[in-house]
Amino acid sequence: MPRRSLVRLYRDEFKGYSLAKFQQDLLAGLTVAAVALPLALAFGVASGASAAAGLVTAILAGIIMGLLGGAPYQISGPTGAMSAVLIVLVTRYGLEGIWVAGLLSGFILLLVGIMRLGRFIAFIPAPVISGFTSGIALIIFIGQIDNLLGIKTAATETAAQKFLGYFSTPITPDWQSLTLGLVVIGTMIFWPAKWNARFPSSLMGIILATLLNAALSWSAPMIGAIPRTLLLADRLNLANVPFANLSDFIAPTLTITALGAVESLLCGAVGSNMTGVRLQANQELVAQGVGNMIIPFFGGVPATAAIARSSVGIKSGGQTRMVSIIHAVGLLLSMFLLTPLMERIPLAALAGVLMVTAVRMNEWDAIKFIFGKRFKTDMIAFIITMFATIVLDLTQAILIGSFLAGAVFLNKIASIDITVQDVDIKRLRERGIETAGKCKHVRVAFLTGPLFFAATGQFNEAFSDLKETHALILSMRGVSLVDTAGIEAIHRLHERLHKQGGTLMFAGVHDNARNMMERGGLVETIGEKNFFWSSDQAIVEAERRGCKFCWDSEKRERFKR
Repeated sequence: MPRRSLVRLYRDEFKGYSLAKFQQDLLAGLTVAAVALPLALAFGVASGASAAAGLVTAILAGIIMGLLGGAPYQISGPTGAMSAVLIVLVTRYGLEGIWVAGLLSGFILLLVGIMRLGRFIAFIPAPVISGFTSGIALIIFIGQIDNLLGIKTAATETAAQKFLGYFSTPITPDWQSLTLGLVVIGTMIFWPAKWNARFPSSLMGIILATLLNAALSWSAPMIGAIPRTLLLADRLNLANVPFANLSDFIAPTLTITALGAVESLLCGAVGSNMTGVRLQANQELVAQGVGNMIIPFFGGVPATAAIARSSVGIKSGGQTRMVSIIHAVGLLLSMFLLTPLMERIPLAALAGVLMVTAVRMNEWDAIKFIFGKRFKTDMIAFIITMFATIVLDLTQAILIGSFLAGAVFLNKIASIDITVQDVDIKRLRERGIETAGKCKHVRVAFLTGPLFFAATGQFNEAFSDLKETHALILSMRGVSLVDTAGIEAIHRLHERLHKQGGTLMFAGVHDNARNMMERGGLVETIGEKNFFWSSDQAIVEAERRGCKFCWDSEKRERFKR
């Protein structure tokens, strides 16, 4: 049960906890808060809600998901990927759409975690995830062009339509907003890495842009009022839930669920590689589910574990989940102490942060590997998923990505390698196996791969010509999976051999395959005597028995002479 898993996590995590470790957690938590503050404000705006909604989400997610999370290093909050999904929901259903879909997705994530189904999330191929991530990065980048240029264009259903709209309608950029955005972008690009470890470049860029806007009395659009409360005026109310139209939210709910699960588990994989501490996937999904069920009632947006924030916590020396709690408390204090300053942050400055973040969120190493090594299947999966994400809506992109995931998976496992060889008497004798070598009609087929419905075509083709074969030995040590279609294919092969007086024999059958063959009646039909530990044993036994086929073959040769 997840509860027991959480108890074990706490026991292992806080064993030997000391003041020195708390001091490390405190420093790491404050560092993460400095990184999370501009991102929370930016992602709140990018999601179509408000900067306040992003801040509330980061605070609640940091506390709730931090307390219940599946690893000490996971830090959750609003993310760029989730914001790209939510902006579409706001366009269609308003803020109610975000809250209802967030609540429902939280419930599904909770069920997935309780039922311990987290491992199935890992079945999505890496090229599909990379393509989806790159597509989301493009959505975020395109979605911030308006704020960067200080203009307002018509809302569209997809990012591709939004981007093409800039070329079909003349626009006049506001040079003040553009300048402020470029200040942030330049700061984030050229800020030295060693300085970034002490003071985040995104926060410095926002400070510079805000000071510049105030000092020159520019009129660039700003964030505006941020209420000093965790309970926002705009929030989910059960009385306003459109129960009659819940079916409209099925697709977006599944999209948010899939994205939240994948992003959280990917974050866990990164954290695990950095710390050596394994993520408890099902417990993490429980945490994400509970958090996303609570956050809408405060006016926040769906959250997920964030790789950037979690990595900063680890690199800053964080020891336990106290880092997440401290970071949330730091953001809460900033809500009450820094609100007058945050309200004056230009939207163009947040646009600059989001644009640089969008570029950096691409999995560049994975993309370089896929295209550099020219893995054609992976390249196609990546490109199709990326373009589906920006050309279609994200729900359709998820469906296409899922279909591609299944197609890529089947393509990779459906191939079975079958090599049919005549018996090499000389090689057998070199290995100390005595055989007379009189029977020249024994063949051995080495099978590697799963023998299931998608591979039966190759199986049948490999044994289409069985002339002059009296004993066919299937060496199946490399076959761990056989389904009912594979059983039927072997049955047919046995019948064909039997009709011409031949025998079908097996060597090195895997336990899983053997159990399936017993259930399918193959062992009973073919006989226990025809199953051997190795192909060598089967060859010796086939020759020892001899067969009518061999004698008939000799008679035919004599008749020809």
